Amino acid sequence: MEHYHKPDQQTLQTLKDIATRLRINSIKATTAAGSGHPTSCCSMAEIMSVVFFHTMKYKTLEPRHPCNDRFVLSKGHAAPILYAVWAEAGFLKESELLNLRKLDSILEGHPVPRQQFVDVATGSLGQGLGAACGMAYTGKYFDKASYRVYCLLGDGELSEGSVWEAMAFASHYNLDNLVAIFDINRLGQSDPTPLQHQVDKYQKRCEAFGWNAIVVDGHSIEELCKALSQAKQQPTVIIAKTFKGKGIPDAEDKLSWHGKPLPKEMADRITKDFEKQIHSSNKKLCPLAPEEDAPAVNIKNIKMPSAPDYKLGEKVATRKAYGIALKKLGHANNRVVAMDGDTKNSTFSEMFKKEHPNRFVECYIAEQNMVSIAVGCATRDRTVAFASTFAAFFTRAYDQIRMAAISESNINLVGSHCGISIGEDGPSQMALEDLAIFRAIPTATVFYPSDGVSTEKAVELAANTKGICFIRTSRPDNAIIYKNSEEFQIGHAKVVQQSKNDQVTVIGAGVTLHEAKAAAEQLKTENIFIRVIDPFTIKPLDADKIMESAKATKGRIITVEDHYYEGGLGEAVLSAVAKESGITVHPMAVSGVPRSGKPAELLKMFQIDKDAIMKKVKEVISITENAI
Repeated sequence: MEHYHKPDQQTLQTLKDIATRLRINSIKATTAAGSGHPTSCCSMAEIMSVVFFHTMKYKTLEPRHPCNDRFVLSKGHAAPILYAVWAEAGFLKESELLNLRKLDSILEGHPVPRQQFVDVATGSLGQGLGAACGMAYTGKYFDKASYRVYCLLGDGELSEGSVWEAMAFASHYNLDNLVAIFDINRLGQSDPTPLQHQVDKYQKRCEAFGWNAIVVDGHSIEELCKALSQAKQQPTVIIAKTFKGKGIPDAEDKLSWHGKPLPKEMADRITKDFEKQIHSSNKKLCPLAPEEDAPAVNIKNIKMPSAPDYKLGEKVATRKAYGIALKKLGHANNRVVAMDGDTKNSTFSEMFKKEHPNRFVECYIAEQNMVSIAVGCATRDRTVAFASTFAAFFTRAYDQIRMAAISESNINLVGSHCGISIGEDGPSQMALEDLAIFRAIPTATVFYPSDGVSTEKAVELAANTKGICFIRTSRPDNAIIYKNSEEFQIGHAKVVQQSKNDQVTVIGAGVTLHEAKAAAEQLKTENIFIRVIDPFTIKPLDADKIMESAKATKGRIITVEDHYYEGGLGEAVLSAVAKESGITVHPMAVSGVPRSGKPAELLKMFQIDKDAIMKKVKEVISITENAI
């Protein structure tokens, strides 16, 4: 083990004492809360002591300083020991630990970024390493800084495929500034883990993924110090053999203690025993200061370097317009980064790659990890991250997306190939649930641009919008309907066709907006007039403009969308007007699982094309007039 200098005995003892205090405070906090995971904390006490008070470089009173080493607690249920660490470091008051899980405390049951020392929320297992990879990639390739990233995982979550997606990513990009630590404590929630204490198998698996894998006794301070000091030209994993509930005789290495606090009498007895193990010492360990080499970053108020450059009537797919817009945005700010899941020639993110190759991250076909990489890249406001793939494939990353919302992450996800209008590829490639998925995310803004101009504006707005932004793009080429000078705002719809004689309001988006416009032109020849609205954002929806238009058209609204009925545009409109009397909404959407076919054939088959809209308009008018 090259360049290793064994710590002196006083330092080793102090680290042992810190580990003991971390156990004490984890037990006290969970017992006071009446819930939590003290045994999961006790298995990793020595690991946390060495990582935070011997290995990592950071400023204790500035947890989010851009030059600090990063730490991700992937096994988020062990949050009490993370809080105990920051109390030991002096950032938190020790008395605050007893407020764990209380409504008025920031110390929630699992880590969240409300806490200044937490970058990403964890607790849904198997996601921490992917976020850590995004941080490490940013540190090595974008910031080109000295900070390192440490991620602690439990052995239970190693059954998650997303962990191994992250392992493959880190190896492929040689993230030698990344250290993963496996807490192999043998026991899961309800059963032993598959490999239990077979650390040699963990080692072989990690080595097969291209990692430098080191097996240690996870309760040996000296072994941990030695292993963590090794600098290798590849990502390193410390495989630490530990025991769940270490130091608690009635719970150590025993099932049925997961997620259970110690009863008060037992907790008092155990903590007294632990206190007797602490050696009196005046030595205090302070983390080393980080290297001050992370560049200053400004990602506020990013503006396109020029206006859109389209001609009215020119046909272009919004997925291609996205690629053009992202390429332009990359010139506006050098912290705009893009990633894709091996679909860049379909999403057109390849345009960004060709123009800004050093800021493009190929994540390959691992969408869960791609979202986690984006979350990691965006932490501490280091980048403006755009991640793209077919919109249908974000469904497999939904857990990562919802956790990104809990992480207060600012990421931009772009889904192409939405709806049946993609045509012959068939239903496996058709995003028909994506609007419902993203509308359910509390921090999400959902863009659904209908031409090249509005797509470019959506990209610019997304770059400057907090939370999760989803941009839904389409495969077919459709006409440019807006002038390049047109201004767009989130939550503001556009009336693209109207007259004083309008009888029905028709709301479409993307492909169906163009079908609605075509229907309007045809209906004019029959002396039937409709108002056509482009919502631009499905969330937030411009309820005021929709109700204003509905009142001008005798309360008649038709929504038409290339999406399933459930959770899409129609239901968004229904929710918006639910409290308004005299308004009736008639949704048109995709009913049932579709099939392969030409786009026009499929639009006709599922009755969301021009002809179906015309028919529905006449039906709605007829129903209303007959009722009168």
